[in-house]
Amino acid sequence: MIRVLIADDQALIRSAVVALLRHEDDVEVVGEASDGSQAVAIARREHPDVVLMDLRMPGTDGIAATRQIRADDGLDSVRVLVLTTFEDEENVLSALRAGAAGFLGKGADPVDIVRAVRTVHAGDELLSPTATRTLIRRSLEAPQASGPARALPPDLTERETEILALVGRGLSNDEIATALFISPATAKTHINRAMTKLGAHDRAQLVIAAYESGLIAPGSE
Repeated sequence: MIRVLIADDQALIRSAVVALLRHEDDVEVVGEASDGSQAVAIARREHPDVVLMDLRMPGTDGIAATRQIRADDGLDSVRVLVLTTFEDEENVLSALRAGAAGFLGKGADPVDIVRAVRTVHAGDELLSPTATRTLIRRSLEAPQASGPARALPPDLTERETEILALVGRGLSNDEIATALFISPATAKTHINRAMTKLGAHDRAQLVIAAYESGLIAPGSE
């Protein structure tokens, strides 16, 4: 059972997400918070597996709350999935730096929200297509972006290179597995190996590596 805490200052949004998740047999909503401070307090009390975190909330916002949760040794197993209307560069980067495991827009389809909860609970990271494009754009606009293409490690296998390209296009582990006719566990193994070889600490860095290496051309996402 995936235990979920929902943090959003809009009661209507919270109610809609609660109703959505309660239809899932493997998900249990263990709390609702209307601001960041309340989210942290409930997380410390309930120890949810996943916190669905809004960013713009009164008082302690979602970024600060995410940072507090990730810094708490007693909550090291809690995964934060940002669910927000604001998918601009500042918010994407701030959320990832604060320790969020996923970033999703509120305009996502209900099935994608449920899938995202399961994805981050499984230990994977997830970025919405918009968040992915934001990171790509930032990478391409950086001063080093006009220099020579980043060389891929020589020990990166053909399969790992293929999967790196799919990660760069914003595909989730399940979508990669479907595209390549492999299991999600196998896809995850290849991704973890690629991260190790590339020295990447998270999925966002894999996305940037795919573009900096020239594996994917701008505009192909």
